[in-house]
Amino acid sequence: MRWKIAALAAATACLVAATVGVLVHRWTADDVRDRAEARAVNALYSAADVYRRTGALSDGAELDPAGLPTALRHPADDRRHTAYDGRVEGNLGPSVWGAQRTGGPGSPVLAVQINMGPDLHTLRELDMTMVTASLIALAAATPLSVYGAGLLARRLRRVARTAARISGGDFDARTGPTPGGDEVADIAATVDLMADTLSRRLQTERRFTADVAHELRTPVGGLLAASDLLGPGETEDLIRTRVRDLRGLVEDLLEISRLDAGAERPLRARVPLGAVVSEAVARTGLDTELTLTEDGPAQNAAAGPAGASVETDPRRLERIIGNLVVNAHRHGAAPVQVTVRGRTVVVRDHGPGFPQDLLLHGPRRFHTGARERGAGHGLGLTIALGQARVLGAELRLDNAPDGGAVAALHLPA
Repeated sequence: MRWKIAALAAATACLVAATVGVLVHRWTADDVRDRAEARAVNALYSAADVYRRTGALSDGAELDPAGLPTALRHPADDRRHTAYDGRVEGNLGPSVWGAQRTGGPGSPVLAVQINMGPDLHTLRELDMTMVTASLIALAAATPLSVYGAGLLARRLRRVARTAARISGGDFDARTGPTPGGDEVADIAATVDLMADTLSRRLQTERRFTADVAHELRTPVGGLLAASDLLGPGETEDLIRTRVRDLRGLVEDLLEISRLDAGAERPLRARVPLGAVVSEAVARTGLDTELTLTEDGPAQNAAAGPAGASVETDPRRLERIIGNLVVNAHRHGAAPVQVTVRGRTVVVRDHGPGFPQDLLLHGPRRFHTGARERGAGHGLGLTIALGQARVLGAELRLDNAPDGGAVAALHLPA
């Protein structure tokens, strides 16, 4: 934008200089011609007076000269007339003729010629002076325009960086007071006001989620205890399953509220990645293909743990892998494959894949995306992403070219 503003300023300066130059040139040229006509009239008046009194011609006066313009050769009356002659002959440039009959019709025409060459030479010098002055002014104005545009661009970039940080999840980012009192300052103040409003709404939402989860935890625990007292039967199993699902939802809400509040802190330990992933997959109890690789060829999980030794929080890592595997089985299709390669864990299913809205904007709580992805409360991927941020890991969601959702977790070195 800085160069566009500078180019616009330079173009404006050129346009102004050209307009002023043309106007000054036209005004000066008209003035030169008017003064030449006035001189021709005065010289003709003096020559006519001398001719009437003495019958002789004064300096510069001629009778019926050969170069007299056609419009003046046969004047209709005995008044003084002028005409512009643009011919250039030798050192004689464009000129203005003055002519008048010396007597009645058919009498000779007395004429004088006023050379405009010196005045037009002065006009050309004026044009060159204006062109030189315009170029000097343009050379001085362009750096100033670039500098001024740079100041404006820096202020706008500062506001843009703040907006980008807010969009990335840093709701404490603010532009702060912006000097100038202009439109840029208004934009900065609007962005800060938007961030304040958004932060308050998110805090209200998070506080509500945390309060609801805490309030539900006790009665749900009581329901779970009461369901264990029920006798065996199909109805009792259904009640226990629903209560356990409800307890899982409450625990997920509590976990999300802690992640939102930034209260989660990892307890790191150096562990073999393959063993942690194997245990996480086994805890799900779902039919999942697990492949552990090192620098060499892949091997089956039954052959023993493989993969790099990483320093991480194993409990949180198991939580991430478990959520990804459960999400793949719930919303995808078999076979579900988990591959450990170096410090990367890839979970893939062969279902319809992640919806485009999820890939563009990320997972949203209580939103499962496309209808064909199945039912659910949409918290699994949200928790996985939150726990990955706590570990300093990167979780990428994508779709395989041949179909299916792919979630790749890259652990830091």
